[in-house]
Amino acid sequence: MKNKLITAAALSLLSLAPAVQAEEIGSVDTAFKLIGANHKIIIEAFDDPKVRGVTCHLSRAKTGGVTGSLGLAEDTADASIACRQVGPISIDKKIEDGERVFQKSTSILFKSMQVVRFHDKKRDVLIYLVYSDKLVDGSPKNSISTVPIRPW
Repeated sequence: MKNKLITAAALSLLSLAPAVQAEEIGSVDTAFKLIGANHKIIIEAFDDPKVRGVTCHLSRAKTGGVTGSLGLAEDTADASIACRQVGPISIDKKIEDGERVFQKSTSILFKSMQVVRFHDKKRDVLIYLVYSDKLVDGSPKNSISTVPIRPW
């Protein structure tokens, strides 16, 4: 039984590996902490790994303080996303609705923020959804951004 729990925990941690790396663009402090880093909002950018010509910008909360500085704090589920066409759109491979394009661990165990993509074929639009999930109790907080597939 103990081995099964360890295996499940290890697999869960491996699944938190990001699909792509985000580039930090900047941040602002939201609350002063006497010891450790301040609470922040971080802005990151990442390119869709299967759709060339689309970049997403994500803003998310980052917990500071001692636990945040040590990587032990759990970040809140607050996030916003904006995706835009930044060049000619080219879809490299078959894309699946609900496919994860970005993931970031937001606690030491079992919580992550992720971005998934959908294709509205009728309107020829890509939809990007950011949300936070947790092994036991996820959050309904979410944000979407749409990118119409148009000639550049």
